[in-house]
Amino acid sequence: MIYEASDFVFTPPARLSWARRVLIKPCAHFPMPYPVTTSPEILNTIIEGIRKVSDADILIADGMPGGESIYPVYQALRYSFHNVLMLDVRDSIFLEMENPLRQYFATPTFWAPNLVLRSDFLISVTPFKVCGNSGCFSVANLLSLLVANKYQRGEWDALYELGIEKVLADLYFTLPFDLGIIEAQQKFFYTDDPTKGRQEECGKIFVGEPCEVDREASQLAGVECEYLNLIDAGRSQLED
Repeated sequence: MIYEASDFVFTPPARLSWARRVLIKPCAHFPMPYPVTTSPEILNTIIEGIRKVSDADILIADGMPGGESIYPVYQALRYSFHNVLMLDVRDSIFLEMENPLRQYFATPTFWAPNLVLRSDFLISVTPFKVCGNSGCFSVANLLSLLVANKYQRGEWDALYELGIEKVLADLYFTLPFDLGIIEAQQKFFYTDDPTKGRQEECGKIFVGEPCEVDREASQLAGVECEYLNLIDAGRSQLED
C-alpha cells in the first residue's frame, strides 16, 4: 500500500496484535537526519499504532558497520521513545542462521543477532534511497543487523565481493521480516557518499511485505533491483 505522508497513520496487521515482542529495524547507522536515516517522527507513528492494538515489548535495534557504539547516533537522531528498548546489535549474541534455499545465491548462512529469532514480529523502516542505479530499500536495510567481524577480514566488503544483489536475496529468505515501511516523504539519490546526495519531494509512505514494497519503490525510482528477480526465483525454488 502507498499512503500520503501528510496524513499517514500506522494500522498494524492483525497478527501483530498477537506478538509479545516487536522488533523495529530503522536505518540509523549515520548521525545524519532524514532522508539519510529513518526519522524519529515515523518511528513514533509506528509505535503509537502498535500501542493501539498491543502491549507487546517494542525493541528498536541497529548496528554500526564499523562496530562502534550506536547509542551516540541514536541520541543525535533524537530517538527517544516512551517504553521502548533501544538496542545496539553488537551487544547481542550472534547465531549462524541457515539459508532455507537449497541452491543459495551467495552464501548458505548469515551471522545475525538472536534478538531477531526472539521477536514475534519484525519491521524494517527505511528512507527512500537510491545509490546510482540501485535502490536501497527495506531489504537492504537488514544488512546492518549483521556483524562484520564474522566475515572475511572483518569487513563489509566481503559481502559485496559475493555480489550484493545475491546477498540481499539470500538475506530476504534467511531473515524473514514481516513488514517493510519505506519513508518516501523525500527521495534521496546519492553515488559514493551515502550521507551526501540530491533530495526530491515525493510525499509518500510505502507499507507492506518487504519484497513488494521494494518492488513498488524501485518502479517509482525508475531502477531495476536485481535482488527482486532473484527473490522471485528463490520463491519458485521453495515451492518446488
